[in-house]
Amino acid sequence: MGAILTQNTSWENASRAVKELKRRKLLDPSRLSRLPQRRLARIIRSCGYFNQKAKRLKVFVRYLMQRYGGRIERMRVVPTERLREELLGLWGIGPETADSILLYALGKPIFVVDAYTHRVLARHSLASRKASYDQIQRLFDALPTEGRGRPALFNEYHALFVQVGKSLCKTRRPLCSKCPIRHVGTLKLDP
Repeated sequence: MGAILTQNTSWENASRAVKELKRRKLLDPSRLSRLPQRRLARIIRSCGYFNQKAKRLKVFVRYLMQRYGGRIERMRVVPTERLREELLGLWGIGPETADSILLYALGKPIFVVDAYTHRVLARHSLASRKASYDQIQRLFDALPTEGRGRPALFNEYHALFVQVGKSLCKTRRPLCSKCPIRHVGTLKLDP
């Protein structure tokens, strides 16, 4: 639910909506599917664009109910690429939202690219400002797979990009002198 509610808003506002859904015991797919869309919109008002997001939630829950019997666990056994295609076929679900669902809800090994990731990489000349979502995502395919596994690694990397983007690599007045990766362009890696 959080992946949909955080579209075009801060996690803080989306989190309030998630908490309200939880308080009303509406994080259950079957309960949410029976709730009228207009009522759902009022409940999630704090996340902004609440009418659109209520519709997107209803579309997702309908898909979850019809395809997987309302059980997100059943989605875990589906290959990542097929599941990603299914999610992208839903109204209102784009690559970032689909990949957030895959990584955070299902533990699938896929990197989530958001505005913070794009901005940080572009400012360090690691990706073009015009690079597509898929082009940026492919940069992370080279990360090692040992240890905790790719989902945990992708989760941590994404969290670090969000932290750097929010606190230092701001849209206006970035704090470049404090950036932990400010010298990345000057590093010489051994072949």
